[in-house]
Amino acid sequence: MNKISLQKNRRQTFRRPRLLIIGCGDVGMRMLPLLTPHFRVFAVTSQPARCAELRALGAQPVVADLDQPASLRRLRGLAHTVLHLAPPAAQGVQDVRTRHLCAILPERAQVVYVSTTGVYGDCGGARFDETRPVAPSTPRARRRVDAEQVLRQWALHANGKLAILRVPGIYAAERLPLARLQAATPALSADEDVHTNHIHADDLARIVVAALFRARPQRIYHAVDDSAMKMGEYFDAVADACALPRPPRLPRAELRQVVTPALLSFMSESRQLDNRRLRRELGVRLRYPTVQAFLQQVGRRA
Repeated sequence: MNKISLQKNRRQTFRRPRLLIIGCGDVGMRMLPLLTPHFRVFAVTSQPARCAELRALGAQPVVADLDQPASLRRLRGLAHTVLHLAPPAAQGVQDVRTRHLCAILPERAQVVYVSTTGVYGDCGGARFDETRPVAPSTPRARRRVDAEQVLRQWALHANGKLAILRVPGIYAAERLPLARLQAATPALSADEDVHTNHIHADDLARIVVAALFRARPQRIYHAVDDSAMKMGEYFDAVADACALPRPPRLPRAELRQVVTPALLSFMSESRQLDNRRLRRELGVRLRYPTVQAFLQQVGRRA
């Protein structure tokens, strides 16, 4: 590229609207190629060592830490479009990080927040849409509900535009439970198994971008695929596709004795989320509509 072309590209980049990504991890990195043609992207990281990686994908890194409010001052007014993908801290009953972020958000900003389907708690396997009330049963899920409420209050008082994406278990080729299968960690017996929901990381990246352009103000969306699986069926399908033994099955009473409380909590909530709003309003066509569709590709490559 000659000097004149380089200068032209720089001018075009600086003219694009600014967008700020909070929590640019795996999904955020998958979003960058979709965003950089339209926005001048600023990506917040608390790790200076990641700056080169972010620059390589066209983002301008900003070193800041949601746990250190003073470090966020440089973000004030930086962008009116914000993608909030950062999880709450591991402790506490509130999401202090989201509170710190809201303190520096400008009025009339647009925010897309990536939350979790865990806010619903155990639903006994019921299938439902976004109108169902939340009923979090773990501290982690209660912090997510707190984040959603704080963002809603910010949007109300600052005349902001907010979209909340409730996200289930995220999978990808690099995010399959292979270590668990190799360790032969047991799953629940079929008669006690729980319904789970899934989304591929690439599809989630596309959903976040679609919400940025098409979401209705103050709207919640289920960012889930079309899979109808129980947890043990998911482990079995991954095991079959990757030529690994299927996990042993145990009744819940026995499983409680051999798995961690954190793992057991994931096996204690059963729900099936409707994604029709995602399709109707955001116009999303999933690249991997089911886990099985993705695993067929894994099996062919194996």
